[in-house]
Amino acid sequence: MNSGPTPIVFVVDDDQAMRNSLKWLIESIGMQVKTYGSAGEFLNSYYPGRVGCLLLDVRMPGMSGLDLLAHLAREDSWLPVIMITGHGDVAMAVKAMKSGAVDFIEKPFHDGDLLTSIRNALEFEEKQRLLRSRRAEIAFRLSELTPREHEVMVMVTDGRANKEIAAVLGVSAKTVEAHRARVMDKMRARSLAELVRMALIAGDGVQPL
Repeated sequence: MNSGPTPIVFVVDDDQAMRNSLKWLIESIGMQVKTYGSAGEFLNSYYPGRVGCLLLDVRMPGMSGLDLLAHLAREDSWLPVIMITGHGDVAMAVKAMKSGAVDFIEKPFHDGDLLTSIRNALEFEEKQRLLRSRRAEIAFRLSELTPREHEVMVMVTDGRANKEIAAVLGVSAKTVEAHRARVMDKMRARSLAELVRMALIAGDGVQPL
């Protein structure tokens, strides 16, 4: 894991013995853990942007694990969720994965398998967090482009030559070169390949106006 916010493994399970066991296991490899006895208890203390992953029991009184998973999805939560159940079946696993869970583990489980799943979830969360940060940075740079520069960037990253762009825009190739230079400067791209990568990361942010 790279340096940055310390990840926390959030455990939500109505079985206190299971919570204590999971807390001991996860802390034994140096990870921080917070435990909750219900989905409501977790939601009362959770706020978006916290770094880590969620270890969530499927069957709980009141709001179930699947209900909490669906709630977090509606809230656009970025927290990776690992579902745990002693009553799992294929249909429940499919529903959990479709709702956004990154893994589904049935009790009884091997400690090593659970820890591997947690490590994978934390690595996934870190990659997604870095990608969101990169997208935000690129979006800011895109916002500094003029409409014409944006048009030029779209066509350049689409593989069009300066002469072709000039013909489409009704300007000279020299004017296109000037726009292209400003795009490279504002986007802080050191090469065309880097500019194309930025466009791919930005996704919908780089579209014809």
